[in-house]
Amino acid sequence: MTALAAQAILLDNELIIILAAAELRTGGEGMRLVLLSGGSGKRLWPLSNDARSKQFLKVLVNNKGQYESMIQRVWRQIQDAGLAAHTMIATSSAQREIVINQIQDHVNMVVEPERRDTFAAIALSALYMRSELHMDMNEMMTVMPVDPYVDAAFFDRIKDMETALQDTSADLALIGVRPTYPAEIYGYIVPHLSEGQQYMRVNYFKEKPNETLATKLLQENALWNCGVFSFRLGFILAMLEKKGLPTDYHAFLAIYKQLTTNSFDYEVVEHTRKIIVLPFDGFWKDLGTWDTLTDEIENSVVGKGVIKDPHKFSNNHIVNELDIPVALIGLSDVIVAASPDGILVSSKEASPQVKGIVHGFESQPMYVERRWGWYRIIDFTQAEDGLEVITRRIQIEAGKNLSYHVHSHRKEQWTIIRGEALVMIGDQLKSIKACDTIQIEAGIGHAMKAITELELIEVQLGHNITEQDITRLYLEWEDISKIGTN
Repeated sequence: MTALAAQAILLDNELIIILAAAELRTGGEGMRLVLLSGGSGKRLWPLSNDARSKQFLKVLVNNKGQYESMIQRVWRQIQDAGLAAHTMIATSSAQREIVINQIQDHVNMVVEPERRDTFAAIALSALYMRSELHMDMNEMMTVMPVDPYVDAAFFDRIKDMETALQDTSADLALIGVRPTYPAEIYGYIVPHLSEGQQYMRVNYFKEKPNETLATKLLQENALWNCGVFSFRLGFILAMLEKKGLPTDYHAFLAIYKQLTTNSFDYEVVEHTRKIIVLPFDGFWKDLGTWDTLTDEIENSVVGKGVIKDPHKFSNNHIVNELDIPVALIGLSDVIVAASPDGILVSSKEASPQVKGIVHGFESQPMYVERRWGWYRIIDFTQAEDGLEVITRRIQIEAGKNLSYHVHSHRKEQWTIIRGEALVMIGDQLKSIKACDTIQIEAGIGHAMKAITELELIEVQLGHNITEQDITRLYLEWEDISKIGTN
């Protein structure tokens, strides 16, 4: 018999014996991992917006020297940990296409019809697993944010959460990070048992304490709450029944817009007694503001720009998505971020305050990523008679295509800048190349497939132009190419 390491936890007056043997651990094979991809992007304005929140910003550098986003980094780590086949992404309809564009891998997705915070997103994911994937009520589900900045060992700890629930009668398992300083920006998990235990029963939570209280919490062996939850599928379904909510995926979708916007912590964690926490001793960081993000940006200048005398004036960063250069002279500890949505110039220390001012800049995003590439709004004008004109620069990746769709209230004109493509207008298919111009009237179906990487200028003309004025008829080019033969 293999030697077993045993420890005991008193969990709500139940004595739990934990047996830690290699052959008893499943390594996460039965666990389902859900990545929560949401957020409005206000703390990292102007690069982030409602369509492209912080996890999609390509400012980190991978081991090949290429820029990648937080979601791309986490997905790479999940693949390395062997968890990709058991992972699902929960996101909003506004972010679905950018997830597809950046992951470019087959992954199950649950799409919220509109944002309703983490409780609704997690419940929807659980019901998808139950109703659509036919998972057993005793199967384990682990939920985590899509954008933590962690080392690879974090995902080994994720695998341990399944075993933790199997070995105990806990309803919830959490991961708590060993603090390195008395942070005021994180929530804390305070355990019952002393430091050194593999699993610990949770005593209470404290959200974002001041430095004095945070120092005291560290003396109680408190851990940073990194927003990772693990539970049996039946636990969340029972919680929904208790609240009088549907436990069928499609029925839950039907009432989604009526749900209260609340967090999983508020709706579930605060009302659960049997909770354990698994300490994590490795590196973890939330890159939620410019001052924390720039700590991990390898290059001081991303995009067009120059910082004069960087050795004399230190800790500066320029992140520039515009085609014009940015120069920074005679300042230290400054972030300059520029995008089609705006320009931010701030000290690193004050940069978290940007969230409080961006509500006054609310408008449609000027830069958007899609499953086929991206577009940037160059200009918007409105005539006295109400005629609107929107000019966009569009890039379509080689082999990708726009859907076959119809606009009811606007016409469009395409001017090809570079590349070659096939275009379907009505039921006519033809080839186009640089300098070709195409006009599409309202009500006419149209689509395009890039043969090589393609760039074009699109001019939209109409009254009350909106993103909702679109009816998609076919998505895949295989179906679109058959239109002229039907």
